Amino acid sequence: MAAAKSGDKVRVHYTGKLADGSVFDSSDGRDPLEFTVGDGSVIPDFDAAVEGLGVGESITREIEAESAYGKYIDELVMEIERTQLPQEIPYEVGRQLQIPQEDGRAAVVTVTGVTDSSVTLDANHPLAGKDLTFQIELVEIVGE
Repeated sequence: MAAAKSGDKVRVHYTGKLADGSVFDSSDGRDPLEFTVGDGSVIPDFDAAVEGLGVGESITREIEAESAYGKYIDELVMEIERTQLPQEIPYEVGRQLQIPQEDGRAAVVTVTGVTDSSVTLDANHPLAGKDLTFQIELVEIVGE
């Protein structure tokens, strides 16, 4: 049986859980995730877990925060006065916004607090600082 190797395009079903067992993402009920092994499109330890699997095989992989979305960085949380923000945007906890950067790219931030005078924005990835566990099943090796 062929095993997935670097450069192979693969399709996998997966379920991602946090340490408390809650599911943060899953392909259940959706098409399998398709990516090329080793191309950097998924987190490295997820990629490494798929390499060597045969079609129909499954693996459970625990990935520490530092190897997933990194440590949670307190300095990436900022409180901004409402007078400094566009007034037409409804600021609600959990809403994600794109903030233009000097290099032309956009940073994604999440609204984590709202008061009458300020809005708290968090530029950390929502899974930063969290250890993850993935159940992964290789569904298909599409090709190289």
